[in-house]
Amino acid sequence: MSRKKHFITVGITIAIILLYHESSQAIGQKPLPARSEPASTSDSCSTEIVSSVRPAGILTQSLRNEVDSAIDRGLDWLADKQKENGSWSNGDFPALTALAAQAFIGSKHPAREHVIKKAVQYILTCVHEDGGIYRNLSDRQGGGLCNYNTAICMNMLYLTKDPTLIPVVQNARTFIANSQHFGGDIYDGGFGYDRNTQRAYADLLNTYYSVEAMQVTAGAEDFRGGSERRIDIDWEKTIKFIEQMQNKSGSGEENEGGFFYKPGESKAGTTTNDQGIIVFRSYGSITYAGLLGLIYAEISRNDPRVLSAFHWSARHWSLQENPGMGAQGMYFFYNILTKALHAYNSDLIPRPDGISLSWREEVAKRLVELQKVEASGMGYWQNDTGRFWENDPVLSTSYSLIALELL
Repeated sequence: MSRKKHFITVGITIAIILLYHESSQAIGQKPLPARSEPASTSDSCSTEIVSSVRPAGILTQSLRNEVDSAIDRGLDWLADKQKENGSWSNGDFPALTALAAQAFIGSKHPAREHVIKKAVQYILTCVHEDGGIYRNLSDRQGGGLCNYNTAICMNMLYLTKDPTLIPVVQNARTFIANSQHFGGDIYDGGFGYDRNTQRAYADLLNTYYSVEAMQVTAGAEDFRGGSERRIDIDWEKTIKFIEQMQNKSGSGEENEGGFFYKPGESKAGTTTNDQGIIVFRSYGSITYAGLLGLIYAEISRNDPRVLSAFHWSARHWSLQENPGMGAQGMYFFYNILTKALHAYNSDLIPRPDGISLSWREEVAKRLVELQKVEASGMGYWQNDTGRFWENDPVLSTSYSLIALELL
């Protein structure tokens, strides 16, 4: 499969037993729906018996209505909060504007075109000659987070399907490709926040955003002239970097298959395995980022690295918290969980009691429940825990809407 292709969900879910056991069947093969016995052919009329069982992954009409209403309330709220210059929240970080605009791209909101146009105009003011999309913040540690902002902004610009923006996206792809860290050290193949810093650094979060951007916008390369060099990253080195953050079997059952933040650090801290060795703890949001990073790198869903990440997420399933992190990064967790499981193409999560649950239903119910509805009828999401900027309702609302629109 070419990286130019987007990941889409097709057909009915793979029987969940394939996720846990080797099978002689192809992993992508879908089971046929149950059929009734053939109707009698004694006359020219026949009756088709249709099962009333709702397919896995399909929301009930009642829940779908609740989700649609929550999306409408959230988009109304975001439209009301867009600034005159087209930005949202802190304009020093255009990614915040791009995430909010992306929520409108996936919608049918009546203000969609107007809102997106204003957002694009603002983001274009953040474009640099080197192709990056960011603000210069030299007095801030980490600078303007140029890789992070560029990756998210180029995604949004490409998703508008505006052909006039293709050159901007192409230049941004060149910027991201030039930001990949090389040097043969522990960060080799990864991506960090700011390529202009004069120190070796990369982490799984920025690597996920970078590989997502390069995968989603790959079609922009088709618009290059015949003499132009096509831009891409070194995917093999990226995969090797991602592998470093996946806990292996010796890390213990609580950690095996999950991911941590970067070489030598987990935002969830450390623990000690049975041999007394310090292990970096796996946690929810970064495990889904690692899983999605592998999928974007076109690693087979039957690959042990992919399967073990999915198995970790199933063993630690919870929507009451970001597993391993509590309330910290909770809305990014909902966002990345939804994107990863959508790309993984599984509708069900196996539980220890043997009963599988529909993750789409669970996410839908949880996000509808958490929306804060104002007297005006508009609604938003906000994390009372401010770490990772999630006390900014623009960010948490954007994460939530993008997730809901995938359900």
